[in-house]
Amino acid sequence: MSIKREGGGFDDYLSGIGVPGMPPRTYPFDPGVAPVVLESHLAQSGHLMLGLKVSMACWMIADRAATRRKVTAAHDAGVPATTGGGPYEVAVAQGRLPSYLELCADVGFDGIECGAGFTDPGVGPAEIVRQAAEYELAVDYELGGKHAGAFAADDARQLIEEGRRWLHAGARRLVIEARESAAGVGLFDRGGEMNVALAERFAEAFGLERLIYEAPTKASQFAFLDHFGPEVQLSNVRLDEILRVEIYRRGLHSDAFANPKLRPQRTVDAAR
Repeated sequence: MSIKREGGGFDDYLSGIGVPGMPPRTYPFDPGVAPVVLESHLAQSGHLMLGLKVSMACWMIADRAATRRKVTAAHDAGVPATTGGGPYEVAVAQGRLPSYLELCADVGFDGIECGAGFTDPGVGPAEIVRQAAEYELAVDYELGGKHAGAFAADDARQLIEEGRRWLHAGARRLVIEARESAAGVGLFDRGGEMNVALAERFAEAFGLERLIYEAPTKASQFAFLDHFGPEVQLSNVRLDEILRVEIYRRGLHSDAFANPKLRPQRTVDAAR
């Protein structure tokens, strides 16, 4: 039986049902998967990645060739690779920041994440950004403590001032802390409920294009997308959850389809 084919495949079909093209807005993290696993995810989802965070300090103690292979694979897929904030804090606390920056540059990372999540670095934003720039490393700054619990209104005010200092110093983006649980930390209470009012305060202060909200769980990912719509940038997303996040972002998930902010809007021509 001959089947009449209309359109040009995936892109034409998605456009026809009202799914718009959009830039990558998800920043997944690699918690230490094998290089071959990461390579497979990059082949499948690299075009959807704003960047890749090679997270925690796993990359430092893994086989050196494996770590370099991961960064090379990200670059081959057109995905910038950055380090997580924990190793930066340890480096500063141990008085080894220049050595850390040199190592990151040698491995081939495009940027580093900075923060004061569990230490008091005692180094100003301008100095950090200046030193990182010497190694051609971009700087993202994470707002919020890893062990300080959920944000309160006063915390938000101080964090916004801190974020402004880092952006003024030349930081590329700000990351809102949620760790791997999104419960009892950052914008989330112990039950995992998002503080919408505080999330909006950060968005109003910095704009969604300069913010990345950590969203490590299905509930947190859907909460951000439901509230802000497809423009919100998310990080700490597991590699095997990228596609689920992206179908939700595009209104192709059954729950997202019911949300006017996410549901695809058919054009008049497509509706005929």
